[in-house]
Amino acid sequence: MKFKTRLQVTFISIILLPLVLTMMAFIIIVLYLTNVRQGVGIQEMNYQMMVDNMQEFLNETDRAYFVLLDQSKEDPRKLEDLEYLQMISDEVARKSTYLIVRKGEEIYYTGNEAAAKKIFPKLPGYGKAALADETGYYFNDMEKYVKQIDFRFSDGSDGSIFLVTKVNSLMSRHLMIDMFIAIIIILAFTSLMLTQWIRKSVFNPIDQLNVAMQKIKDGNFDYALQTEENSEIGDLYRNYEDMRLRLKESTEEKLENEKHNKELISNISHDLKTPITAIKGYVEGLMDGVADTPEKVDKYIKTIYNKANDMDRLINELTTYSGIDNNRILYNFHRINVSDYFGDCVEEVGLDLESKNIKLNYSNLVQNDTIVIADPEQMKKVINNIISNSVKYMDKPNGYIEIRILDEVDSIRVEIEDNGKGIAQRDLQKIFDRFYRTDASRNSAQGGSGIGLSIVKKIIEDHGGYVWATGKEGEGTCIHFVLRKYIELQQETK
Repeated sequence: MKFKTRLQVTFISIILLPLVLTMMAFIIIVLYLTNVRQGVGIQEMNYQMMVDNMQEFLNETDRAYFVLLDQSKEDPRKLEDLEYLQMISDEVARKSTYLIVRKGEEIYYTGNEAAAKKIFPKLPGYGKAALADETGYYFNDMEKYVKQIDFRFSDGSDGSIFLVTKVNSLMSRHLMIDMFIAIIIILAFTSLMLTQWIRKSVFNPIDQLNVAMQKIKDGNFDYALQTEENSEIGDLYRNYEDMRLRLKESTEEKLENEKHNKELISNISHDLKTPITAIKGYVEGLMDGVADTPEKVDKYIKTIYNKANDMDRLINELTTYSGIDNNRILYNFHRINVSDYFGDCVEEVGLDLESKNIKLNYSNLVQNDTIVIADPEQMKKVINNIISNSVKYMDKPNGYIEIRILDEVDSIRVEIEDNGKGIAQRDLQKIFDRFYRTDASRNSAQGGSGIGLSIVKKIIEDHGGYVWATGKEGEGTCIHFVLRKYIELQQETK
């Protein structure tokens, strides 16, 4: 639920819910009090049926009742004193009660003459007070509650004092008190309910999000927050999840790159150290006169040249890798004749392989006019990296490398196959990953930075082609890559 909707629901609930509950409470209380009033008629002795809430108000007149009762027992003549009766009447009048003093069958005194004339004919006779005891009488039709005290006037006449209470007034006061209490309860309930709803739907999720952000701050990227809500909270949770996954991926990638960079530095140090050591050794041999014949001198110089080429190749690999890592390889594309270009590459590579006693076989099965769009320098890196990889892992005395150019209608496929140590099936799909080496132990004779084939993959894909490997462990490896032909559209002449 959106925050805007939550605010609207809260606003409406604050207004409507207390109003509805108050109306319900009012109806229930009124019905309850009405049933109390209508359920009791004029009775004697059995006024315990009057409910406790009404009795609480009636007890306000009890003090005057007991004062008059005690007076009737101690000195009944005081009850004939009109001033005394007026004083008592003034006191009970504040409690919606008035006095009627009857002498014989006549009204001797009353605090409310108009009301007294209406109820006087219905008042119980002399001697009924003992039957009613302290509970009194209730006149349902007139809504009056009456307590009676009998005594004797000084002339021997029968006398009775009646305390008449307006029950409807008591019920109105009781209704106000009950409604006040009900409203307090309703407001407290509404406040508690809305507070719990807001806390559960807003503050609890925010607290969880705060905990999650603290986890991120501490470097813990595994603390996930899942939600199905389509609200601002749900959006926050989903944005947090996106951020967490990206930070986790970025951190893992950073750690992996740091690991690879350390490994690369170690590999490069090893790969540079090997040719440099060899160059130093052969130079020292020349300086010390170890090469004392022209043949030895020529051999030493060729070896130094080859080792320098190895160093140059390695430096070029690093330069290319830096461009790949920063996605800044510069290409200079041209239309290249496949037969001419690969013929030159094979001739150049063949000299180096011949010096290493590796036989090179070349076959070109495409038409002489086949053209591709490629960067000659970058494609040369592809050929050199694949062949150098084959040479590096050649483990047979009669080694050979075959280069085949195949025609595939709208593209050409280049295959470079060797009979070296081969690659296990589980590793064939991984050899184009950066820093991946099938031989984790990596002996010093082979070396390798682990980035040569990743450079091949990057360059081929940037040319719009794709590359893969096949082979069998112990028998050899074949690297395949495909380049699309360049087909010049010729305008038809009419």
